[in-house]
Amino acid sequence: MLCRLATSGRSSTKFIVPLACSASRQKHTLPDLPYDYGALVPHISAEIMQLHHSKHHATYVNNLNVAEEKYKEALAKGDVTTQVSLQPALRFNGGGHINHTIFWTNLSPSGGGEPQGELLEAIKRDFGSFASFKEKLTAVSVGVQGSGWGWLGFNKEQGRLQIAACANQDPLQGTTGLVPLLGIDVWEHAYYLQYKNVRPDYLKAIWNVINWENVSSRYAACRK
Repeated sequence: MLCRLATSGRSSTKFIVPLACSASRQKHTLPDLPYDYGALVPHISAEIMQLHHSKHHATYVNNLNVAEEKYKEALAKGDVTTQVSLQPALRFNGGGHINHTIFWTNLSPSGGGEPQGELLEAIKRDFGSFASFKEKLTAVSVGVQGSGWGWLGFNKEQGRLQIAACANQDPLQGTTGLVPLLGIDVWEHAYYLQYKNVRPDYLKAIWNVINWENVSSRYAACRK
């Protein structure tokens, strides 16, 4: 069954419920940033953050609400053809909303450095060292063809961390089964105004604002 995201708060995705379960669903809303648009300067400019959040993410939210309303109408009519035709819009805009809601909390003006505790130990176990992990995730993110995301995820079945890339706005968990811990947006709108077409420079800079406390909290939560 086609599902929609149900969120609790602005910082994390908690669970997924079938779209048809709620006849009077609440519309998705653009989450507030936990910091000012200029808080990540010089690594990510205020202009990029403002456009990325208030324009790009807002568009995904608006289009997701429209697609869900059309899907609800088609479901009530038993119009399977329309339900199927709406799935790409739900996937793209729903994924865009999921991904960016995670992304904002993965960043912090007091971020950077290395994680601590259980997350660091897991990174060393699964990638050899933090430096090796950082190199691998950077390489995967640089290598995304066109637009997409680089991810650190948790494989619950295997009990280990994995690196993955997703095209466009495909959500990590919905397409690979991995629980998202850290996402790096490599769409051009995430960096072009500041770094032009030099994606590696953007990826080098973003490590200075990674919120390891948030990533560690996500790791702890998905292991319960």
